[in-house]
Amino acid sequence: MKRDYWAVVDQVQAEGEAAVAEARRRAKRFIAKWKPRYPSAVACVADNLDALLVHLLFPAEHRKRIRHSNLIERTFGETRRRVKVIGRLPSDQCSLSLVWAVLDRASKGWRGLTMPPKALRRLQDLRRELLGQPRPPAPQEVIAQTVTAAA
Repeated sequence: MKRDYWAVVDQVQAEGEAAVAEARRRAKRFIAKWKPRYPSAVACVADNLDALLVHLLFPAEHRKRIRHSNLIERTFGETRRRVKVIGRLPSDQCSLSLVWAVLDRASKGWRGLTMPPKALRRLQDLRRELLGQPRPPAPQEVIAQTVTAAA
């Protein structure tokens, strides 16, 4: 059962929405196979499937680090600490900018994350989508540089 579970939530090679769709197909097979034997455990997985698969929307290089709550909780704690100093934010745009800045700064210290150019572009595109900014034209030349967080 454990091997089948990890095949659903962790061993998906696709990116973005395609990864979530593939994981949902695998989850249906998982549920059909294991529900007769472990009904309450499978019900727990089925009820929380959206939360279990959200990490698949992010670049594949980040998935193993962000699927656990420790990294996320630490980052949320840092965001709360910064908001407490400010008191109140004047707009949604300010809130989003602050959260993005905290995540951007925190990501530089994440160990074990390699950021190839494709992943960096994906994160920049996500930020533009959140802020409602237009996507810039595709660059003529892409530099094959990989950025690795400090160990």
